[in-house]
Amino acid sequence: MALPMRDRSAKRMDVEEAAQDLRWRTLAKIERPLDRLIYLASTRDYNTGMYYHDGLAARFNQDIACQALAECHREAFRELVGSSLKELVAQVEGYIATTHTGPAEFIAVWRGLEPYRVAVPVEADMLSTQLLFSNLKVALAVLEHHLIHRSTGEQVA
Repeated sequence: MALPMRDRSAKRMDVEEAAQDLRWRTLAKIERPLDRLIYLASTRDYNTGMYYHDGLAARFNQDIACQALAECHREAFRELVGSSLKELVAQVEGYIATTHTGPAEFIAVWRGLEPYRVAVPVEADMLSTQLLFSNLKVALAVLEHHLIHRSTGEQVA
């Protein structure tokens, strides 16, 4: 049964308020779109596609929190897809620095397992998704190239 128009409008306002709350309280502390994408993907149950955030659900309700998380996840994805290759390389490099993994191991795992594939919003269009995957592979190759040249002491342009 569809909600009456005013109920849908009120629900949409609640989702916007919850999304804004999430942006201010949580996402503002996560500078890079890649980090935000991965964080938001981690709030999604991979079996159901539903997002969970106890604090947001307590302040609003589970349905509103789920929709707000999904909206912010799509925003982070769009921002990441719109990043230049140079920006994406810097984001991956910055993300690597936050992990407990060395750059060479990180690059090997991301190349082999491609864990970034599960970080994409469910509703993402295929073209944008493939563009992001391709750009991430190039960014990893650039970082690997830089890593090799750093270890040999060569200058990298």
